Formats: sequence, C-alpha cells, structure tokens
Amino acid sequence: MVEKNKANILKLNGVDYNTSDLSDNAKSQMQGIQVADVEIKRLNVQLALMQTARNAYMQALQNDLPEIEQPELAS
Repeated sequence: MVEKNKANILKLNGVDYNTSDLSDNAKSQMQGIQVADVEIKRLNVQLALMQTARNAYMQALQNDLPEIEQPELAS
C-alpha cells in the first residue's frame, strides 16, 4: 500500500521514503498512482449510480408487468 503524509514521506511496504529523495521516474510513478486512485473513486461513484438506476428500472418494470394468476393446487 502506498501512503503519503504531509511531511512528504512515502510509506511503502512498511518503509518510509522522503519524497524529495526519489528519482523523477519514481515521482512520476507516484503521480500515476494518484491519478489512478482518483479515477477508481470516480468510477466507483458511477457504478453506484448505475446500480441505483438499474434497481429503479427493475422496480418500474415489475410494477408494470401484468399479474399472473397462480394455478390452484390439487388436493
């Protein structure tokens, strides 16, 4: 897991790294992770919205279907 606190310390796999000591490539990789995390959060919100919409459509469909008579059970 990647964590970055306000003191510019990157904690990765239990090891603390000062971000100012990282290479430009490592800093770029960190930025890529941050962008990916933001996009994952956005997509999770979109997914929740679509699941809610699907549930509403399913409920509306069920409400609009004709009722089917159940056959009587033979005794």
